[in-house]
Amino acid sequence: MAGLDGVLPQALELYRELHAAPELSGQEEHTAARFAAWLRDAGCEVTEGVGGHGVVGVLRNGEGPLVALRADMDALPIAESTGLPYASTRTATTGDGRSVPVAHACGHDAHVACAAGAASLLGRARDTWSGTFMVIGQPAEETLTGARAMLDDGLFERFGVPDVILAQHVAPLPCGVVAHGPGALTAATTVVEVVIHGRGGHGAAPHLSIDPVLTAAATVQRLQSVVSRENNPFEPLVVTVGALRAGTVPNVIPDRAELGISIRCCSDDQLDRAVAAVERIVRAECAAAGCPRDPDITVGPKAPVNINEPAAAARVHAAHTALLGARRVLSTPPMLAGEDFPFFAHGSTPAVPTVYWFLGCVSAADWRAAPGRSPQEKVQSLPADHAADFAPAAEATLRHGISAAAAAVPALARVEQRQGTEAGHR
Repeated sequence: MAGLDGVLPQALELYRELHAAPELSGQEEHTAARFAAWLRDAGCEVTEGVGGHGVVGVLRNGEGPLVALRADMDALPIAESTGLPYASTRTATTGDGRSVPVAHACGHDAHVACAAGAASLLGRARDTWSGTFMVIGQPAEETLTGARAMLDDGLFERFGVPDVILAQHVAPLPCGVVAHGPGALTAATTVVEVVIHGRGGHGAAPHLSIDPVLTAAATVQRLQSVVSRENNPFEPLVVTVGALRAGTVPNVIPDRAELGISIRCCSDDQLDRAVAAVERIVRAECAAAGCPRDPDITVGPKAPVNINEPAAAARVHAAHTALLGARRVLSTPPMLAGEDFPFFAHGSTPAVPTVYWFLGCVSAADWRAAPGRSPQEKVQSLPADHAADFAPAAEATLRHGISAAAAAVPALARVEQRQGTEAGHR
């Protein structure tokens, strides 16, 4: 894309800076400030502090549709093991007071850098599109709270309801490849936080205690029966206990155990059924163990299934095919990763059209070296999102991510303008 070489070095510098300085969900102060500063330099009208640390940049370019691009900004409580010269060594304090390592193990730093680069390209190529381009720097995606917080803070009322909202997400596919999909792209998902209450005591006298660790272990095992015995095997469902915290030393039975459970599936109704099953099992295991009080169960926000709007998705698909060639625009099945991006679709009535695609981030050399012949076999051996060693090939990922995002906007603008002109002649 014309002008990309003039934008890429600065975008790469921004990416490395953000990668080395990740911030947890709800703490994205530095990331938001850097993103806002870039967008101002690109010619956007910028508003900060929308729904927390959210950033909105608006680039006006005459009459035409309002096209938005979402970029999530938060990082994960993971210790990075990539060995990169700009690897994160940061720690942060969580809301419950724990000190944790922080890393951009999901590629949100790349999303920000790509959106920043796309804004600069579109600002310099105003003759290729007409309308308004809105960049949404979204906080707290990993906790599934950021999109709703921005909407609750008047995102659409203050800046306009977009005609379409775009988003891309890095994935362990070759650089220069994007993947689109019909139907569900990411899962309906939620997180369930559980506190099991026992009665603490000496490890030498378990009969005088009620061991919450044993109850938690039984609960972890039993929860898998939701998938294997309660769920239709033709409907994908994953129940993952990603956090189990209890005790401090081996010879003391603690008085509580905490579980963090994620649930992912392909329909909103299925998610409700799975949550009800998880709650039932947790309560039953606590009752069976004779726990002195009922468990505390907190169900987090339920993100809807992420589904592309067909007409807008077809236009973006065509734009990416023209940009990259048909062989580099793949079709992807649904993934059970969760996203709060679908909240934007439901933030207005009627629903706002959304288009979401996956962006390859694996270098050509690493892809060739990965064992296996099929893409599915190769992906299994490569570091995936949320892994401590997940490391996109920075320059190639940004080159194609900036281009893919920037190419989608003129395609949508031109189609909308043509339809409006035709309607005016009828």
